[in-house]
Amino acid sequence: MNEGRTVFAQLMDCLPKYEFDKCVTRYGGNVRVRSLATYEQFLVMAFAQLTWRESLRDIETCLRALGSKLYHSGIRQPTARSTLADANEKRDWRIFADFAHILIEQVSQLYADEPLGAELTAAAYALDSTTIDLCLSLFPWAKFRHYDAAVKVHALLALRGNYPTVVIVTPARVHDINILDQIDYQAGSFYVIDRGYLDFARLHRLHQSGAFFVTRARSSFRARRRYSRPVKKTTGLRLDQTVVLTQFYARRDYPDGLRRIGYRDPQSGRSLVFLTNNFTEPALTITQLYRCRWQIELFFKWLKQHLRIKAFYGTSENAVRTQLWIAVSVYLLVAILKKRLHSQMSLYTLLQILSLTLFEKTALSQVLSEQPRLVQLIGMPNQPCLPGFLTGQ
Repeated sequence: MNEGRTVFAQLMDCLPKYEFDKCVTRYGGNVRVRSLATYEQFLVMAFAQLTWRESLRDIETCLRALGSKLYHSGIRQPTARSTLADANEKRDWRIFADFAHILIEQVSQLYADEPLGAELTAAAYALDSTTIDLCLSLFPWAKFRHYDAAVKVHALLALRGNYPTVVIVTPARVHDINILDQIDYQAGSFYVIDRGYLDFARLHRLHQSGAFFVTRARSSFRARRRYSRPVKKTTGLRLDQTVVLTQFYARRDYPDGLRRIGYRDPQSGRSLVFLTNNFTEPALTITQLYRCRWQIELFFKWLKQHLRIKAFYGTSENAVRTQLWIAVSVYLLVAILKKRLHSQMSLYTLLQILSLTLFEKTALSQVLSEQPRLVQLIGMPNQPCLPGFLTGQ
């Protein structure tokens, strides 16, 4: 029964509270804490993400306006902005990072059977990063260039379901290539990366782990052909070759053979050259798989547009990392809700409906069953932003 319980409280029931408490204990999150426990801090920050609060003062004002509804939502009392600011600055951000990875494990189980935009049975992932610009005078610890400050969010996105399996937050000055050293590769899986990650020594370690990569060749790429396979040019394929690297350092770093696939897009007329260490999948499947890499670009765009990760409630590194990890957790939490309720709505529409009904005392299933009326109230069409995970298709 959900009588007397708000939509926000029902949504937070999807959280594995026992696992959260273990993360808190691991880093001493509640040691000498009097007024704002770690779980309550998470609830307040999740409320700010779901309702798009602009500042700490905005959060405090809205919480006070809710009155008795707060208690029924798990927040014992309105939180002062100074108390929340201190918690974000001093409480270890790794609590929320570890908890986000627990939610990632749950999402990976729920979305394991989602379709992929290529004829492939193996698991496939896309790796990329996005930069979040900051003000250098407010965030001096994140200095990027002479007059700029920024942080990077690196993500490994499962293409079968479009959910992040690895999220790494670093200063923007950390080069993307270094992230390849922090990933545990799964044998038999495909990793789709762009040319920014083209480092043959690291790709050879990926190859030795039994995994496969798909990337694009740079214009300076040099190789000698060993063998050519016939291709059907009506599909856009131009070549399918086994090659070995000829440049000294590249050959030293990657002594094995590579597969080079040439493709010309029938629509744009653009010619592309792909490199992979997989020699068994059809060449057209490899090109389709690389096309799926665009999903991670849409994922980053969606996060920046619909969650609060471009403006921050604190200026310390700990506060920024805390907000980023809680934003990722909220994204995963709504995705878990979507799957458990078998909703066909896009994640964008689901978030909009939750923002309007968060403190109504109505069953979640009833809220989602009133989708047409609420979508009309929002004033936005229920249009998908991404295939699969974000659209429910």
